[in-house]
Amino acid sequence: MNADLELAAYAAVKNLAASGLTVATAESCTGGLIAAAITGVPGASAVFRYGWVTYCNEAKERELGVLPSLIAEHSVVSEPVVAAMAEGAMRKAGADLAVAVSGNAGPTAAEGEPPVGTVCIAITRRGAARPTHTETLFYPATPRNILRELVAAKALALIAGAAT
Repeated sequence: MNADLELAAYAAVKNLAASGLTVATAESCTGGLIAAAITGVPGASAVFRYGWVTYCNEAKERELGVLPSLIAEHSVVSEPVVAAMAEGAMRKAGADLAVAVSGNAGPTAAEGEPPVGTVCIAITRRGAARPTHTETLFYPATPRNILRELVAAKALALIAGAAT
């Protein structure tokens, strides 16, 4: 794991602990990297509730409660789907916050899907005035492992910010 990712995880865990908050993760294209970064920080057991790697659509549906119709209407790499993933993870984990990511790391994109390098991310916080924030990121021509690390670092930065 690179130093930037480790620092981002440290900041997320520190801010969660200082605020007395817990977090859950729902990951697709990062394959568990966000959860691994969090749990690599001493003291993470006080703030990390659950992590799901929901790589296939069936897992998103069964484990997180994402509606198949939402995936069919918007694509699995979409803001509505990652919002549903984050909200489902927060609910099922009983966490205060949850982050979710879904993206196309390549090497090719299926017909009708967003291009390779497109990633959607969501963070939700229980009781917040605007509970779920989503955004779409684009990392064109980025090697798969680097894309995963960039997305994980972004997710950890969102957790750190939401925990303050």
